[in-house]
Amino acid sequence: MIFTIRELIDVILMTLAVGFIFKDLFGTIKKPFLFSCLVTAPALIVHELFHKFVALGLGLEATFHAAYPWLALGLLLKLANFGFIFFVPAYVSIGGEGLTALSSALISFAGPGANLFLFLLAYALLKQKKLKTKTYLFLAVTKQINLFLFIFNMLPIPGFDGFKFYQALFRIFF
Repeated sequence: MIFTIRELIDVILMTLAVGFIFKDLFGTIKKPFLFSCLVTAPALIVHELFHKFVALGLGLEATFHAAYPWLALGLLLKLANFGFIFFVPAYVSIGGEGLTALSSALISFAGPGANLFLFLLAYALLKQKKLKTKTYLFLAVTKQINLFLFIFNMLPIPGFDGFKFYQALFRIFF
């Protein structure tokens, strides 16, 4: 089974929390909560699912989890009108035999790589002429969110995908 009921519940709850946290950024749009869910959650979900699918493809066990303590922090910062909100909405736990440096590098890059792909796709689609205003806005925000997630996650900071990726590359070559 690719998804468990628990994973689907985590995806739904994470989507609702993230949509609420960022809805005020889209206040000029009709139905800002829905727009926020549709533009922010996919970037985060696809990021984590690419980690999961690459791990599964490599014969490992992988499970998607909403990061409830982090989501609670994000909600508290939102409710306190904090100027900068940082939180980790979800993660994928990976286990099983056979996690090598190469598989670790591939799994670590898969999430940010998915964001890079979504950024490039939105960038290409924005080149189309005669886009509706809402479509243009959706693609423009999608492009920016995914570029941010790609760059941010590839930073070599412990705990981030970039650190794990560069650490695995170091183990491969040295």
